[in-house]
Amino acid sequence: MSLRRTPFHSQHVSAGARMVEFAGFDMPVQYSGIKPEHTAVRTAVGLFDVSHMGQVRFVGPGALATLQWLLSNDVSECKIGQAQYATLCNERGGVVDDVFTYRLADDDFLVVVNASNRAKDFAWMTEQAPDGLECAITDEGDDWALLAVQGPNSAAMLDPLCSADLGGMPRRGVTTGVTVAGVEGCIVARTGYTGEDGFEVFAPAATAAPLWDALLEAGAPHFILPIGLGARDTLRLDVRNCLYGHELNDDTSPLQARLRWVVKLDKEGGFMGRDAIVERRSTDTHWLAGLVIDGKRIGRDGMRVLRDGEDIGWVTSGTRSPSTGKGVCLAYLRRPNGKPGTRVIVDVRGREAEATVVKGSFLEQ
Repeated sequence: MSLRRTPFHSQHVSAGARMVEFAGFDMPVQYSGIKPEHTAVRTAVGLFDVSHMGQVRFVGPGALATLQWLLSNDVSECKIGQAQYATLCNERGGVVDDVFTYRLADDDFLVVVNASNRAKDFAWMTEQAPDGLECAITDEGDDWALLAVQGPNSAAMLDPLCSADLGGMPRRGVTTGVTVAGVEGCIVARTGYTGEDGFEVFAPAATAAPLWDALLEAGAPHFILPIGLGARDTLRLDVRNCLYGHELNDDTSPLQARLRWVVKLDKEGGFMGRDAIVERRSTDTHWLAGLVIDGKRIGRDGMRVLRDGEDIGWVTSGTRSPSTGKGVCLAYLRRPNGKPGTRVIVDVRGREAEATVVKGSFLEQ
């Protein structure tokens, strides 16, 4: 079966991007290289094509109540013109996906899901939605193109192209009906997953193609670079953002992944998986921790973590951070080995790499 393409595919190929298969799409993994692309986002601005992500629309008087049941966060706290991060959980307390919810109007919500979970999430949402609520649930994944503009220069670069005032938009703010570089009907949100200030532009897929070149042209004075999936991964890892399929899966509780802040156990009516999550607090044995590795070795997904010769866990994501030059990992460690300052060993293909458990963003170490 042939790979799917985003509306900006031809521009990626023309730019000489290295293309790879990802979640059924032909996607750019890098252009100029992971390190320069990563650095551009940390110091200037980068442009990402994330049109492979999925979008599910919830509309109607029962939309809020439906999402309150499906999602771990308290969606009622997400006001019109705001975005909110949450997990979608199963009856066992595992994570079906981690999602962003954008409240566009009182009874109108757009939920962005991970590319690899588009079909699974839509099926789960429609199957688990409570009966008797007036809520239309629609898969709009093919209706939208999605670009992320991320980095300290993002507002200065993007604002002149928009019909809305982006400079005054708060973090996680959302505005609809925006014209961006001549493309009408866009949604613009001050969101992202890089740890930097930035925006995400939802554009109608049928008319979105000119946006890529327009944004790169406008961003040239701001030192913009196109960014591939490789730097997208190192950027999110720098700030310890979870990636589905690595730190999160159908068996992992969001509490194990240190996402307590998006799990509202006391919200009225509960939510799917709530009781199982509560029960698992005392039985889950491994919890997510951050590791900084001594020396030049790099921990990778699946590598074992040892302490005093005993196997205590495994790495879920790892790289050498282009920001700090240090080897960094996220790993699930058996309690109580995840305390900051604990010294451990990462088994790097039979060679020992000493590491320290740290708290907080890797950029702060």
